Amino acid sequence: MDYIVLDMEWNQPWPGSPSARKVLPVQIRGEIIQIGAVRVTQDQQVADEFQVMIRPKYYRTLNRRVSKLTGIKESRLKAEGISFPEAMDRFRQWCGDDVVFLTWGFDDIGILRENLQLFGLPTDWINIWFNAQMMFNAQTDGSTAQKALKTAMEIFGIEATRPAHDALGDAYHTALICARLDLRRGMEEYAQALRSHDNGFHGAELPGCIGRKVFYDVADKHAALALMSGPENLCPTCGRQMLSSRWFAQAGHRYMDLATCPEHGKFLIRIRLSEQPDGLVRVSRLTYEATSEAADAYRTRVEKAEPERRSTRRRRRRRRTSVESVPEE
Repeated sequence: MDYIVLDMEWNQPWPGSPSARKVLPVQIRGEIIQIGAVRVTQDQQVADEFQVMIRPKYYRTLNRRVSKLTGIKESRLKAEGISFPEAMDRFRQWCGDDVVFLTWGFDDIGILRENLQLFGLPTDWINIWFNAQMMFNAQTDGSTAQKALKTAMEIFGIEATRPAHDALGDAYHTALICARLDLRRGMEEYAQALRSHDNGFHGAELPGCIGRKVFYDVADKHAALALMSGPENLCPTCGRQMLSSRWFAQAGHRYMDLATCPEHGKFLIRIRLSEQPDGLVRVSRLTYEATSEAADAYRTRVEKAEPERRSTRRRRRRRRTSVESVPEE
Protein backbone atom coordinates (compact mmCIF):
# COMPACT_ATOMS: atom_id res chain seq x y z
CA MET A 1 0.00 0.00 0.00
CA ASP A 2 1.23 3.49 -0.89
CA TYR A 3 0.21 6.85 0.54
CA ILE A 4 -0.70 9.50 -2.04
CA VAL A 5 -0.18 12.98 -0.61
CA LEU A 6 -2.54 15.23 -2.58
CA ASP A 7 -2.89 18.98 -2.99
CA MET A 8 -4.93 21.00 -5.47
CA GLU A 9 -5.62 24.52 -6.62
CA TRP A 10 -9.03 25.52 -7.90
CA ASN A 11 -10.66 28.49 -9.58
CA GLN A 12 -13.73 30.27 -8.26
CA PRO A 13 -15.90 32.75 -10.17
CA TRP A 14 -15.78 36.39 -9.20
CA PRO A 15 -18.95 37.28 -7.22
CA GLY A 16 -21.59 38.77 -9.50
CA SER A 17 -19.86 37.62 -12.70
CA PRO A 18 -21.68 35.64 -15.43
CA SER A 19 -19.76 32.52 -14.32
CA ALA A 20 -21.03 32.93 -10.77
CA ARG A 21 -24.61 32.88 -12.07
CA LYS A 22 -24.14 29.67 -14.02
CA VAL A 23 -26.40 26.82 -12.96
CA LEU A 24 -24.27 23.67 -12.98
CA PRO A 25 -25.49 20.06 -12.89
CA VAL A 26 -23.64 19.64 -9.57
CA GLN A 27 -22.94 22.37 -7.03
CA ILE A 28 -19.18 22.91 -6.68
CA ARG A 29 -17.10 25.19 -4.49
CA GLY A 30 -14.44 25.56 -7.17
CA GLU A 31 -13.22 24.09 -10.46
CA ILE A 32 -9.84 22.35 -10.18
CA ILE A 33 -7.04 23.85 -12.27
CA GLN A 34 -3.96 22.11 -10.83
CA ILE A 35 -3.27 18.80 -9.11
CA GLY A 36 -0.01 17.96 -7.37
CA ALA A 37 0.72 14.64 -5.66
CA VAL A 38 3.68 12.87 -4.08
CA ARG A 39 3.89 9.16 -3.34
CA VAL A 40 5.03 8.04 0.10
CA THR A 41 5.89 4.35 0.11
CA GLN A 42 4.75 1.78 2.66
CA ASP A 43 8.06 2.17 4.50
CA GLN A 44 7.47 5.96 4.48
CA GLN A 45 9.99 7.02 1.88
CA VAL A 46 9.15 10.05 -0.28
CA ALA A 47 9.06 8.74 -3.84
CA ASP A 48 7.79 9.85 -7.25
CA GLU A 49 5.72 12.94 -8.06
CA PHE A 50 2.75 13.83 -10.24
CA GLN A 51 1.53 17.18 -11.54
CA VAL A 52 -1.06 18.24 -14.09
CA MET A 53 -2.60 21.54 -15.16
CA ILE A 54 -6.30 21.47 -15.99
CA ARG A 55 -8.07 23.75 -18.43
CA PRO A 56 -11.36 24.82 -16.76
CA LYS A 57 -14.59 24.15 -18.61
CA TYR A 58 -17.11 26.10 -16.53
CA TYR A 59 -15.18 28.86 -14.71
CA ARG A 60 -12.97 29.79 -17.65
CA THR A 61 -12.00 33.28 -16.51
CA LEU A 62 -9.31 32.97 -13.86
CA ASN A 63 -10.19 34.76 -10.63
CA ARG A 64 -7.52 37.40 -10.13
CA ARG A 65 -7.19 36.53 -6.44
CA VAL A 66 -6.59 32.88 -7.32
CA SER A 67 -4.03 33.94 -9.93
CA LYS A 68 -2.24 36.21 -7.46
CA LEU A 69 -2.16 33.55 -4.73
CA THR A 70 -1.02 30.66 -6.91
CA GLY A 71 0.97 32.48 -9.59
CA ILE A 72 -1.02 30.61 -12.25
CA LYS A 73 -1.92 32.64 -15.36
CA GLU A 74 -4.65 31.97 -17.92
CA SER A 75 -1.96 31.73 -20.60
CA ARG A 76 -0.37 28.80 -18.74
CA LEU A 77 -3.69 27.00 -18.40
CA LYS A 78 -4.33 27.42 -22.12
CA ALA A 79 -0.83 26.24 -23.04
CA GLU A 80 -0.43 23.35 -20.58
CA GLY A 81 -3.94 22.52 -19.42
CA ILE A 82 -5.79 19.38 -20.41
CA SER A 83 -9.43 18.44 -19.82
CA PHE A 84 -10.48 17.29 -16.37
CA PRO A 85 -11.48 13.75 -17.51
CA GLU A 86 -8.08 13.27 -19.19
CA ALA A 87 -6.31 14.59 -16.09
CA MET A 88 -8.22 12.14 -13.89
CA ASP A 89 -7.36 9.25 -16.18
CA ARG A 90 -3.66 10.10 -15.94
CA PHE A 91 -3.86 10.64 -12.18
CA ARG A 92 -5.61 7.33 -11.50
CA GLN A 93 -3.10 5.42 -13.58
CA TRP A 94 -0.22 7.09 -11.73
CA CYS A 95 -1.77 6.38 -8.29
CA GLY A 96 -2.31 2.67 -8.83
CA ASP A 97 -4.85 0.55 -6.99
CA ASP A 98 -3.74 -0.04 -3.40
CA VAL A 99 -3.44 3.54 -2.12
CA VAL A 100 -4.59 5.79 0.71
CA PHE A 101 -4.93 9.54 0.16
CA LEU A 102 -3.50 12.09 2.59
CA THR A 103 -4.31 15.80 2.48
CA TRP A 104 -3.46 18.83 4.59
CA GLY A 105 -6.98 19.92 5.53
CA PHE A 106 -10.53 18.79 4.94
CA ASP A 107 -11.31 20.62 1.69
CA ASP A 108 -9.29 18.93 -1.07
CA ILE A 109 -11.07 15.58 -1.22
CA GLY A 110 -14.47 17.29 -1.05
CA ILE A 111 -13.56 19.58 -3.95
CA LEU A 112 -12.21 16.61 -5.92
CA ARG A 113 -15.39 14.62 -5.30
CA GLU A 114 -17.56 17.54 -6.45
CA ASN A 115 -15.55 17.91 -9.66
CA LEU A 116 -15.72 14.17 -10.37
CA GLN A 117 -19.49 14.26 -9.93
CA LEU A 118 -19.74 17.34 -12.17
CA PHE A 119 -18.11 15.42 -15.03
CA GLY A 120 -20.02 12.20 -14.32
CA LEU A 121 -16.89 10.31 -13.20
CA PRO A 122 -16.72 7.66 -10.44
CA THR A 123 -15.75 8.78 -6.93
CA ASP A 124 -15.34 5.48 -5.09
CA TRP A 125 -11.57 5.35 -5.70
CA ILE A 126 -10.98 8.38 -3.41
CA ASN A 127 -13.07 7.09 -0.49
CA ILE A 128 -10.09 6.13 1.69
CA TRP A 129 -8.45 9.35 2.82
CA PHE A 130 -7.18 11.06 5.95
CA ASN A 131 -6.46 14.63 6.96
CA ALA A 132 -2.77 14.60 7.90
CA GLN A 133 -3.34 17.67 10.11
CA MET A 134 -5.21 15.45 12.57
CA MET A 135 -2.37 12.92 12.68
CA PHE A 136 0.17 15.70 13.13
CA ASN A 137 -1.73 17.23 16.04
CA ALA A 138 -2.27 13.86 17.72
CA GLN A 139 1.43 12.96 17.46
CA THR A 140 2.85 16.37 18.44
CA ASP A 141 1.16 18.83 20.82
CA GLY A 142 -2.30 17.24 20.91
CA SER A 143 -3.98 20.55 20.02
CA THR A 144 -7.33 20.82 18.24
CA ALA A 145 -6.49 23.93 16.20
CA GLN A 146 -5.78 23.52 12.50
CA LYS A 147 -2.13 24.36 11.80
CA ALA A 148 -0.88 25.95 8.62
CA LEU A 149 1.48 23.82 6.57
CA LYS A 150 4.24 26.37 7.17
CA THR A 151 3.77 26.10 10.94
CA ALA A 152 4.01 22.30 10.86
CA MET A 153 7.18 22.52 8.76
CA GLU A 154 8.75 24.88 11.29
CA ILE A 155 7.88 22.53 14.16
CA PHE A 156 9.60 19.64 12.36
CA GLY A 157 12.50 21.83 11.23
CA ILE A 158 11.73 21.30 7.54
CA GLU A 159 13.10 23.98 5.24
CA ALA A 160 10.90 25.09 2.34
CA THR A 161 12.47 24.15 -0.99
CA ARG A 162 9.38 24.44 -3.17
CA PRO A 163 6.98 27.37 -3.79
CA ALA A 164 3.96 27.74 -1.51
CA HIS A 165 0.40 27.72 -2.91
CA ASP A 166 1.62 25.53 -5.74
CA ALA A 167 -0.12 22.16 -5.78
CA LEU A 168 3.03 20.08 -6.24
CA GLY A 169 5.07 22.29 -3.90
CA ASP A 170 2.54 21.99 -1.08
CA ALA A 171 2.10 18.26 -1.72
CA TYR A 172 5.88 17.75 -1.52
CA HIS A 173 6.23 19.63 1.76
CA THR A 174 3.22 17.74 3.18
CA ALA A 175 4.86 14.47 2.12
CA LEU A 176 8.01 15.40 4.07
CA ILE A 177 5.86 15.92 7.17
CA CYS A 178 3.95 12.67 6.61
CA ALA A 179 7.19 10.73 6.27
CA ARG A 180 8.05 11.76 9.85
CA LEU A 181 4.70 10.66 11.28
CA ASP A 182 3.66 7.16 12.28
CA LEU A 183 1.09 6.87 9.52
CA ARG A 184 -0.22 3.42 10.45
CA ARG A 185 -0.78 4.52 14.04
CA GLY A 186 -2.28 7.75 12.73
CA MET A 187 -4.86 5.83 10.72
CA GLU A 188 -5.70 3.56 13.65
CA GLU A 189 -6.18 6.52 15.98
CA TYR A 190 -7.81 8.80 13.40
CA ALA A 191 -11.37 8.48 14.72
CA GLN A 192 -10.27 9.63 18.17
CA ALA A 193 -8.18 12.44 16.71
CA LEU A 194 -11.17 13.59 14.69
CA ARG A 195 -13.44 13.57 17.75
CA SER A 196 -10.91 15.62 19.69
CA HIS A 197 -10.73 18.05 16.79
CA ASP A 198 -14.52 18.38 16.66
CA ASN A 199 -14.76 18.91 20.40
CA GLY A 200 -12.17 21.67 20.09
CA PHE A 201 -14.19 23.26 17.28
CA HIS A 202 -11.06 24.17 15.33
CA GLY A 203 -10.14 26.82 17.93
CA ALA A 204 -13.17 28.85 16.82
CA GLU A 205 -14.84 29.39 20.18
CA LEU A 206 -15.41 33.03 21.18
CA PRO A 207 -16.18 34.49 24.65
CA GLY A 208 -19.75 33.89 25.79
CA CYS A 209 -20.06 30.31 24.50
CA ILE A 210 -22.47 28.32 26.70
CA GLY A 211 -23.00 25.16 24.68
CA ARG A 212 -21.38 22.95 22.05
CA LYS A 213 -22.38 19.82 20.17
CA VAL A 214 -21.32 17.86 17.09
CA PHE A 215 -23.73 16.21 14.63
CA TYR A 216 -22.63 13.52 12.19
CA ASP A 217 -23.91 12.00 8.93
CA VAL A 218 -26.01 14.95 7.71
CA ALA A 219 -26.89 14.75 4.00
CA ASP A 220 -25.80 18.20 2.84
CA LYS A 221 -25.72 21.92 3.67
CA HIS A 222 -29.47 22.41 3.20
CA ALA A 223 -30.26 19.47 5.48
CA ALA A 224 -27.79 20.84 8.04
CA LEU A 225 -29.40 24.28 8.13
CA ALA A 226 -32.87 22.73 8.34
CA LEU A 227 -31.75 20.52 11.23
CA MET A 228 -30.15 23.42 13.08
CA SER A 229 -33.26 25.59 12.54
CA GLY A 230 -35.68 22.81 13.48
CA PRO A 231 -35.51 19.82 15.82
CA GLU A 232 -31.95 20.52 17.06
CA ASN A 233 -32.51 24.26 17.63
CA LEU A 234 -33.06 23.80 21.37
CA CYS A 235 -32.88 26.33 24.18
CA PRO A 236 -29.76 25.69 26.30
CA THR A 237 -31.77 26.56 29.44
CA CYS A 238 -35.09 24.72 29.12
CA GLY A 239 -34.58 22.46 26.10
CA ARG A 240 -37.60 23.77 24.17
CA GLN A 241 -37.31 24.26 20.42
CA MET A 242 -36.34 27.82 19.54
CA LEU A 243 -37.48 29.97 16.64
CA SER A 244 -34.81 30.59 14.03
CA SER A 245 -34.45 33.99 12.36
CA ARG A 246 -31.96 34.23 9.46
CA TRP A 247 -28.76 32.39 8.64
CA PHE A 248 -25.79 34.45 7.50
CA ALA A 249 -22.86 32.77 5.77
CA GLN A 250 -19.32 33.36 7.01
CA ALA A 251 -15.92 32.27 5.76
CA GLY A 252 -14.86 28.65 6.13
CA HIS A 253 -18.30 27.04 5.66
CA ARG A 254 -19.61 28.73 8.78
CA TYR A 255 -23.10 30.12 9.39
CA MET A 256 -24.71 32.10 12.21
CA ASP A 257 -28.29 32.69 13.28
CA LEU A 258 -30.01 34.47 16.18
CA ALA A 259 -32.57 32.07 17.69
CA THR A 260 -35.30 32.91 20.21
CA CYS A 261 -36.72 30.90 23.10
CA PRO A 262 -40.23 32.11 24.10
CA GLU A 263 -39.23 31.91 27.77
CA HIS A 264 -35.48 32.62 27.93
CA GLY A 265 -34.93 35.04 25.06
CA LYS A 266 -32.32 35.12 22.31
CA PHE A 267 -29.21 33.01 21.71
CA LEU A 268 -26.62 33.24 18.95
CA ILE A 269 -26.01 29.98 17.07
CA ARG A 270 -22.81 29.40 15.11
CA ILE A 271 -22.23 26.26 13.05
CA ARG A 272 -19.37 24.98 10.93
CA LEU A 273 -19.89 22.37 8.20
CA SER A 274 -17.14 19.85 7.39
CA GLU A 275 -17.23 17.00 4.91
CA GLN A 276 -16.78 13.52 6.34
CA PRO A 277 -14.66 10.93 4.50
CA ASP A 278 -17.89 9.27 3.26
CA GLY A 279 -19.14 12.49 1.66
CA LEU A 280 -21.75 13.27 4.32
CA VAL A 281 -21.59 16.44 6.42
CA ARG A 282 -20.49 16.95 10.02
CA VAL A 283 -21.98 19.95 11.85
CA SER A 284 -20.16 21.62 14.75
CA ARG A 285 -22.62 23.80 16.67
CA LEU A 286 -21.84 26.50 19.24
CA THR A 287 -24.44 28.38 21.30
CA TYR A 288 -23.70 31.87 22.67
CA GLU A 289 -25.36 34.31 25.02
CA ALA A 290 -27.20 37.19 23.35
CA THR A 291 -24.81 39.66 24.95
CA SER A 292 -21.68 37.91 23.65
CA GLU A 293 -19.12 39.12 21.13
CA ALA A 294 -20.47 36.58 18.63
CA ALA A 295 -24.00 37.98 18.96
CA ASP A 296 -22.66 41.49 18.36
CA ALA A 297 -21.13 40.24 15.11
CA TYR A 298 -24.54 38.92 14.06
CA ARG A 299 -26.26 42.24 14.76
CA THR A 300 -23.60 44.05 12.74
CA ARG A 301 -24.25 41.68 9.83
CA VAL A 302 -28.00 42.31 10.06
CA GLU A 303 -27.47 46.07 9.95
CA LYS A 304 -25.34 45.65 6.84
CA ALA A 305 -27.90 43.36 5.21
CA GLU A 306 -30.89 45.70 5.59
CA PRO A 307 -29.63 48.35 3.11
CA GLU A 308 -28.71 45.53 0.72
CA ARG A 309 -32.23 44.11 1.01
CA ARG A 310 -33.87 47.51 0.46
CA SER A 311 -31.65 48.12 -2.57
CA THR A 312 -32.65 44.75 -4.02
CA ARG A 313 -36.33 45.50 -3.50
CA ARG A 314 -35.94 48.88 -5.26
CA ARG A 315 -34.24 47.24 -8.24
CA ARG A 316 -37.03 44.68 -8.50
CA ARG A 317 -39.69 47.42 -8.34
CA ARG A 318 -37.91 49.38 -11.08
CA ARG A 319 -37.75 46.31 -13.29
CA ARG A 320 -41.47 45.62 -12.79
CA THR A 321 -42.34 49.24 -13.48
CA SER A 322 -40.20 49.21 -16.61
CA VAL A 323 -41.92 46.07 -17.90
CA GLU A 324 -45.39 47.38 -17.11
CA SER A 325 -44.70 50.67 -18.90
CA VAL A 326 -43.75 49.04 -22.22
CA PRO A 327 -46.66 49.77 -24.61
CA GLU A 328 -48.38 46.85 -26.31
CA GLU A 329 -47.98 46.56 -30.05
